[in-house]
Amino acid sequence: MIDKRFDISNFVDVITESSIVESLVKRVKARRKEAKLSQKELAVRSAVSYASIKRFEQSGEISLSSLVKIASALDCLTDFDFLFKNKIISNLKDYK
Repeated sequence: MIDKRFDISNFVDVITESSIVESLVKRVKARRKEAKLSQKELAVRSAVSYASIKRFEQSGEISLSSLVKIASALDCLTDFDFLFKNKIISNLKDYK
């Protein structure tokens, strides 16, 4: 199970590292189940060890390369293309 240490997102609606990891795990697990795949079947399709998939779904811990392989096996690889695309706005003049 994902470690439930003190996280401000438990009290207010704010994005934290913990809340992102927890949400990502839930979405990957839901997508795996939608595809009617067991953890072992996903391991075979993704070439990621069963132990890594099990650990990810329990604790949220996984290497980036393994997460990309899982995303590919679940037809979600293009989702990674959206990471870090938004420009940082440090001045309202920059906002368009």
